[in-house]
Amino acid sequence: MLDYIYGTLESKSTDSITIDVNGIGYEASVALSTFSKLPEIGDQVKVYVLESVSGMYGGVICLYGFLTKEERYMYLLIKDEVPGTGAKKAMEYMDKISKSFADFKAAVISKNPSMLHAVFGFTKKTADKLIAALKDKMIDVEVSGKEKWTNVNLTENKLILESIEALTALGYKEQQVRTAVNKIYEQNENITLENLITKSLQEF
Repeated sequence: MLDYIYGTLESKSTDSITIDVNGIGYEASVALSTFSKLPEIGDQVKVYVLESVSGMYGGVICLYGFLTKEERYMYLLIKDEVPGTGAKKAMEYMDKISKSFADFKAAVISKNPSMLHAVFGFTKKTADKLIAALKDKMIDVEVSGKEKWTNVNLTENKLILESIEALTALGYKEQQVRTAVNKIYEQNENITLENLITKSLQEF
């Protein structure tokens, strides 16, 4: 069983990477959030991995890569504990929650679906499913970083949500929009809806 791969980053895309280890290329699927943190091609990189067997008779072994053990543990927890969540779906969830593991943990434990929706982009149905599956298990999970949005009230959550909805209606990709809106919101206290949208547009 592989624990991690250390070698030269041979190639990278938004959903997969290839690492060269002594002439052998290991391909691993990664979340978009992981891709954005990767070094340049040709640099050394250490990636923690999980193996997933798929295909008829277990004939295909797929690798999923993470830059920290914390990310890998969270991914495994979601994949194993949340009903109806396979390897690829768990990776999609990881892309959303990796912006703040601390806030995700707090939202789940406090049973706050509004925050999971407004900040992380989960649908209400998915937010409720995550809370039901993880609320008791997240208590003992150790996460790094400090909470950034936990104390944001529902009115402020609504401001973020309305800005995201307005920008996605203009044709921008939701993940790109969420990153921009949350960045501007963090940098500007008491910002209005109009200014939040305007300043977020300048990030594209």
